[in-house]
Amino acid sequence: MYGDQDTVRTILTASGDTWAVVGLSSNRSRAAYGVAAALQRFGKRIVPVHPKAETVHGEQGYASLADIPFPVDVVDVFVNSDLAGAVADEAVRAGAGAVWFQLGVVDEDAYERTRGAGLEMVMDKCPAIEIPRLG
Repeated sequence: MYGDQDTVRTILTASGDTWAVVGLSSNRSRAAYGVAAALQRFGKRIVPVHPKAETVHGEQGYASLADIPFPVDVVDVFVNSDLAGAVADEAVRAGAGAVWFQLGVVDEDAYERTRGAGLEMVMDKCPAIEIPRLG
């Protein structure tokens, strides 16, 4: 419902290749770890964003989006729905072009704010599932 196939395709193919992955740590059992690896396999540069600011998959981590010293194209959000809206707002302030809320992450108000600010947005989907579907 929040992210038709055209929007999914645009974010995955035309929104740029630098993806900040919010909630990504070195914990291999977390979904963010595997999805970030899949994004790398598909040619995306991942930027870990987590309070621990760990290096993950060979990429330097940052404690917040505001700490990243270069432009980010897409912000991929792996936090609980009640925290996701604040991350979307931070993505807008950081100048990202798109926001992607992972499976199970839904905040309709954040969706409206983010789209209203001119960013592409998808909610409740996984790019690691969607990329292979592009064909």
